[in-house]
Amino acid sequence: MEQGNGPGEEHVELGNGPGEEHVERERRPRVVIADDQELVRTGFRMILTARGIDVVAEAGDGAEAVAAAVLHRPDVALLDIRMPTMDGLEAARRILAQVPGCRVIMLTTFDLDHYVYAALSAGASGFLLKDVTSAHLAAAVRLVDTGDALLAPSITRRLVERFAAGAPRPAPGTDGPPLHRDLAPLTPREAEVLALLGRGLSNTELARELTLSESTVKTHVARIFAKLNLRDRAQAVVLAYETGLVAPGGG
Repeated sequence: MEQGNGPGEEHVELGNGPGEEHVERERRPRVVIADDQELVRTGFRMILTARGIDVVAEAGDGAEAVAAAVLHRPDVALLDIRMPTMDGLEAARRILAQVPGCRVIMLTTFDLDHYVYAALSAGASGFLLKDVTSAHLAAAVRLVDTGDALLAPSITRRLVERFAAGAPRPAPGTDGPPLHRDLAPLTPREAEVLALLGRGLSNTELARELTLSESTVKTHVARIFAKLNLRDRAQAVVLAYETGLVAPGGG
């Protein structure tokens, strides 16, 4: 396991101007990067530190990633899906179980990797292709650090529909925090909102569909997440599909 670079490389080169003070005060997410290719880790670390994001540790396999996350308690873990010793999917489950405040972004070489569905179901907040642009990588880390999902719900839904039937399931006792697939705690309105979340609707679209204010919609969504132990909208889409609220190919 390799330690990330210290504060000496954390400064962002900025020109003089009114935006400089704002950037200096911006929250600096703490990140662990796990990939079995050193060049990938180095490249991602350089990109993130140059954009004001702290890389607190690097790991070459899933087991090292879990150890690093437990030790450093990062805000975000970037995990390659395919790694030796322990793959990124199992590492994600263990990190999410042992470091509840951490959010996970899966890294993959191939679009629509079939492991992505299982990762989302386990609680990952999204995934990135390894050829992601520098700006998108940094923006993705900051996005999930705020508690949002990296994938648009509509994209997540397509992933769920494509891979749910054949997605690998964790062995008993090895998965992370479970989804509460019993929807009994939800009110009828909350169940309706969850079904619409599963169809990929945004808060604005939900408000229009249900003739509610956006603030009321946000309240419903927050209550759904709290009652069902959901991390974000991506996981809500998975749950809506798995409980039958949304059917493959449904509207």
